Amino acid sequence: MRFTTYSKYKGGWLDALNLQSLLEHLSDFLMDGGFAGGPHYNPYWGWSGDKDVNSTGALKNALLKALLESGQITEEMIEELRGEGEGDEDIRQQIAQLLDDLVERMVEEGYINVETGNPQMPGATYDVTGQGKIDEAKQAAQQVQFNLTQKGMDFLGYRSLKSLLSALGKATAGAHDTPHLSTGVEADAASKPYEFGDTLNLDIPATLKNAIEREGLQVPLSLDYSDLMVHQAEYRSSCATVLLLDISHSMVLYGEDRFAPAKRVALALSHLMRTQFPGDSLHVVTFGDRAEELPLSQLAKAQVGPFHTNTAEGIEIARRILASQKKDMRQIIMITDGKPSAMTLPDGRVYTNSGELDPMILKRTFQEVAACRKTGILINTFMLANDPYLVQFVEKVSQIARGKAYFTSSMTLGQYIMLDFLRNKRRRAG
Repeated sequence: MRFTTYSKYKGGWLDALNLQSLLEHLSDFLMDGGFAGGPHYNPYWGWSGDKDVNSTGALKNALLKALLESGQITEEMIEELRGEGEGDEDIRQQIAQLLDDLVERMVEEGYINVETGNPQMPGATYDVTGQGKIDEAKQAAQQVQFNLTQKGMDFLGYRSLKSLLSALGKATAGAHDTPHLSTGVEADAASKPYEFGDTLNLDIPATLKNAIEREGLQVPLSLDYSDLMVHQAEYRSSCATVLLLDISHSMVLYGEDRFAPAKRVALALSHLMRTQFPGDSLHVVTFGDRAEELPLSQLAKAQVGPFHTNTAEGIEIARRILASQKKDMRQIIMITDGKPSAMTLPDGRVYTNSGELDPMILKRTFQEVAACRKTGILINTFMLANDPYLVQFVEKVSQIARGKAYFTSSMTLGQYIMLDFLRNKRRRAG
């Protein structure tokens, strides 16, 4: 006879943690604008950029902070981990093991993947605070790099979209549209009698009301073809969008990361289009000294750099992308915080001028804006600064392209862009 022996279940800390809640706390870390090329020194601005921002060591530090902020570990536990407590080695080992288990669980559930020459994960003896002895485990953790998977990107996109739409509010006074996520068909107008060829999106209360008025209140209720009422919805045009992101140095200067909110908007727009407007398309183009298209899968890893602002080349690449899109509406959403300070010469060299607005750079930029207008491409500019010469530049772009200009901050950038996008979706093309 086979016997099964049962032992008492001893739950661990990991069982009580909500991984998705922790991922929300990690959003700032995962979407950090960063600085390309690691630490960089500028005589005016000082040091910028961090080292090993994509290492599992940095991830563990971020997890430790998230656990502390969410109240799932205490300051006393952190002191023990740093070796500043009463010397409880058992607590240190438990927290270190918890961080290892969290990283492994994120990998197992498909939110991140890791790349390393050594297939083994760093051990639980890793000193995540960096205050203790630097051992082989810590060095291994710095060598193991992690990347967000598509599932991780989707999760952050959904959370960003949910946050942005909820921030618009349902009870805000004023003439603002109030879009809400739903799995049904959005009805924007009064219902009408059903006609052959209409989508059978029944207005059930109105349909039953017609039947009761005709037959009286009785069971069973007999429905007639003429009783049927269907919801009406506004025309939704298909839209091709290029999100044009400034990656010049100023996007992470002055103690403010302006690039991370822009990346969140891109993820939120991507999720919105895929789930609510599957006929739409979204492309991302970054512009610094040069401009290039960035795959959405690489967006979380994008960083700013010691670059100037080649707005003209960014608009040119965006225009080429949109020229191949057969959509009712084509638009560029440009997010920047500075004046154009670079342009690409015919021979491929980059001409730069970080001083005042350069007439030659401005002329080249306005030529590209005019080319967009000629091909029916709308440009909406979201400026994260409001210096007088920037206001003049943005107003000129809006005038040429017949677009709109928004002067906003990194705090309200997402709400402005989402409102603008959803309003445009409600406009009849042409």
